[in-house]
Amino acid sequence: MKREALRVEPISSFLDRVKAPTSPVTRAGNMIFVAGLPPFDPETGEIGGMPIARQSEIIMEQMKLCLETAGASLDNVMKCNVYCTSTKHFAAFNAVYARYFPIDPPARIFVCTPEWFGPFDVEIDCIAMM
Repeated sequence: MKREALRVEPISSFLDRVKAPTSPVTRAGNMIFVAGLPPFDPETGEIGGMPIARQSEIIMEQMKLCLETAGASLDNVMKCNVYCTSTKHFAAFNAVYARYFPIDPPARIFVCTPEWFGPFDVEIDCIAMM
């Protein structure tokens, strides 16, 4: 089965600009894989210092857009991997995450990572099935 890399704007243009060798979302058969992406401002493409709640909202919206581009929705998500710089963000992140998955949330892991290449604190990737 061949992997299909999908362009998702403005995310793909952002990735092109920073020369990131990744696709925001790939699809093969009934499986969809959304890459972990930084919380960049969809208007400017900038990654700036912002509260964890706003970072989390931006990332969830980016994930939702990627899924929709692949013909799916948040309801199709089976597993999310959350990478965060500190456990001190756990409660604030969960408050945002729960708004996007209010009923029967997918399986998830929350992993702490020491640092990123930019001024942000969280990334999420996911696997979905149609």
